[in-house]
Amino acid sequence: MPAYARTRSLPPGGAPRGAMAGLGRREFLTMAAAGTAAAAISVTIAALDPAAALGATAMTGNATPEPPSALNLKRELRAMWIASVANIDWPSASGLDPATQQAEFLRYLDVAQENRLNAVFVQVRPTADALWDSPHEPWSQYLTGTQGQDPGYDPLAFMVEEAHKRNIELHAWFNPYRVSMQADLAQLVAEHPARQHPDWVWAYGGRLYFDPGVPEAQEHIQRAILHAVENYDIDGVHFDDYFYPYPVVGQELPDTATYEEHGAGFDTIEDWRRGNVDRFVETMSVRIKTVKPWVKFGISPFGIWRNASTDPLGSDTAGSQSYDDQYADTRKWVLEGWLDYVNPQIYWQIGLAVADYAALVPWWAEVAAASGTQLYVGEGLYKMTSGVFTDPEELTNHLDLCREVSRDVGPVHGNVYYSAVHVPADPQGGMSRVVADHYQHPALIPPMPHLPADPVVSPVLANTRRVDGGVRVHVADLGARTARATSFAVYRVTGVAGAVDVDDPANLVGTFRSGSGRIQSWLDTTAVAGTPYTYVVTALDRVWNESGPSRPRVVR
Repeated sequence: MPAYARTRSLPPGGAPRGAMAGLGRREFLTMAAAGTAAAAISVTIAALDPAAALGATAMTGNATPEPPSALNLKRELRAMWIASVANIDWPSASGLDPATQQAEFLRYLDVAQENRLNAVFVQVRPTADALWDSPHEPWSQYLTGTQGQDPGYDPLAFMVEEAHKRNIELHAWFNPYRVSMQADLAQLVAEHPARQHPDWVWAYGGRLYFDPGVPEAQEHIQRAILHAVENYDIDGVHFDDYFYPYPVVGQELPDTATYEEHGAGFDTIEDWRRGNVDRFVETMSVRIKTVKPWVKFGISPFGIWRNASTDPLGSDTAGSQSYDDQYADTRKWVLEGWLDYVNPQIYWQIGLAVADYAALVPWWAEVAAASGTQLYVGEGLYKMTSGVFTDPEELTNHLDLCREVSRDVGPVHGNVYYSAVHVPADPQGGMSRVVADHYQHPALIPPMPHLPADPVVSPVLANTRRVDGGVRVHVADLGARTARATSFAVYRVTGVAGAVDVDDPANLVGTFRSGSGRIQSWLDTTAVAGTPYTYVVTALDRVWNESGPSRPRVVR
């Protein structure tokens, strides 16, 4: 067994009871969405199969399993975080006019396409404010420079529409508890819920936070988030690593009085804090799926749950521990099946003694595989700029290791890069190396077997013809009105062929979003003039389940 595969995440005797509880919850969610026990049984089997979780389509139409290739995967999430707090990524500054803001965001989508990414995680609630027209919280100051000021358009609606035009998933990223990056309540607009309910809030480390132990505060946060789920066509709800704030030397969290009021049943204030966060995460999981069963729920925790020196179930590391510092029992959330995906921030290099990337990825892979939760690894691209990552090959080596872990331990379903501004900047050529070595072809997002599938059917490739700029592909969707494809995948081989292998990642040339009507078209701009090609297309539902291929068509 490779050294990186010697993990300690699971107790002797196999999966813990939490994993079984997670599968039970997944069964419940599936039955609630599909209304059949048989579907829940099939989901359970699929969730336990790491190979299926890594590379296979869910069984809609006549789809078949897809084995991953050694270096390029047909199925993997490739994403970047777009941070709005303090104008880290977008908008680049507060007070920009709507046209400039929109142009900046479109440039990020162009960057995603250029680097063959298929998802963006966009921060839409950075500090108990909103980048959408929310009835619960004020417009974000990071838009106009003034909290509560209407930016003149709806950024979230714009971002979702533009991402979907490019068939890029948009996960709305919410920071749950942070109220303000400064500690003066009076600096918030008068109608801010924190000013309306100062008993919900405390200051710590120079910032303001909602008290996670106040039930009314938790309900407010959830209602604010669910408004975005209900009213926008987002693909996912995403939380970062900020639950209880990171410890500040010499300061104690000011929640003793809250514990005395609400802490019945907990032996220690630390257990109560973890219980508050557990309840928040579990409740959000249920409420999101009640509103829209297909919307994914994922969390990007700090990369270390606990060290093995503290807990034998922990990782072979010696860094800060999210279980103890943010009161975030991230391992429990995965094993209980509360998350569709977990996206730990493993922002360290291979071989770092206190937090070795090569120790943490397999630890998380083993935990995630126990419940069928998808694992996306958070990558610290910014450290190529800061000088911490001194090897230009660091990130591409990370993906090499992820492939090995997928083969030997449990599936790694993708990677997410922090943050967006560093992707086009490409410090030390680190991102370019990732693309050249691992993202040579497009990729489909891995399906989640426990999410509701639409019965999409194999489309008809009605026509392929040469036009200025490439080959125009015309597709007919034969699905019923209630089961039309959300998007289509286009496969191509050079020359005249009787079939195209849709399991080969090298044959995938692109995907495109479905428009209105049955007939769709897409321009293959990579086609070389004068070269004959054979094409097929498949249909995809909104959670990336794939039909079988169409009959092939040749363009000469």
